[in-house]
Amino acid sequence: MAATTPLTARPEDESAAGAPTVVAVERGGDGTRPVALETGTFLAPCVMSRPGSALRVALTGVRAALCAGDDLELRVEVGPGAELDLLDPNGTLAYNARGGAAAWRARVTLAEGARMTWYEPSFVVADGADVTRDVAVDLASGAELLWRETLVLGRTGERGGALRATTRVEYAGREMLVEDLDARDPDERELPGLVGSARVLGQVGLFGRVPDGPTGPSRLDLAGPGALWRSLARRTFRADAEMDPVWRAWGGEV
Repeated sequence: MAATTPLTARPEDESAAGAPTVVAVERGGDGTRPVALETGTFLAPCVMSRPGSALRVALTGVRAALCAGDDLELRVEVGPGAELDLLDPNGTLAYNARGGAAAWRARVTLAEGARMTWYEPSFVVADGADVTRDVAVDLASGAELLWRETLVLGRTGERGGALRATTRVEYAGREMLVEDLDARDPDERELPGLVGSARVLGQVGLFGRVPDGPTGPSRLDLAGPGALWRSLARRTFRADAEMDPVWRAWGGEV
């Protein structure tokens, strides 16, 4: 699929340091159209051609990230009845911070009747990295989000750096998921009952609708319309093999 240039591009200078990446869409005519596509310090949104009523937007890297001191922010707004497919084809790599720290933050808002799929292939935390990943999602009644992410502790042959991943999802003004994953200490996270020997933490989350299937011990039904499917593996391809059929069954495209 061909990609177009970003709708709005910020100049790369010191005044743009810390600028957020913004993706805002609305329903228009027979489909969804962009309202704002703003290139931030680290990511540029690009519209990709796709048949159907949804708008597909890819996030492309502007510069190397995440390094010490980086603060990446993503803001997404989906208007009433609009449909957005958001994907990050390259994923994220948190580099050795050499005593520093980095942050990756996302704020996602879906209005009434909005639909969004969000696919993040990998979020890799290299040796020496110290990164906070924070995601906050606000869904209005009747909105639906299908989200897939894969957290990877270390590159091949590495143990992986420090990661703290916080997630908050609200639906119709009520908390559906509040989670704080503290994986900053490798010795603690490798204890039995936590991550153990796994390096890959994958999940598929559906918020706003209860999926029909599949079922199994890896599925967690939420206190509201939604469910999570969790996968722990030593290799990314093994986690993908488990999550791919769930992603498709719940409405995503691989």
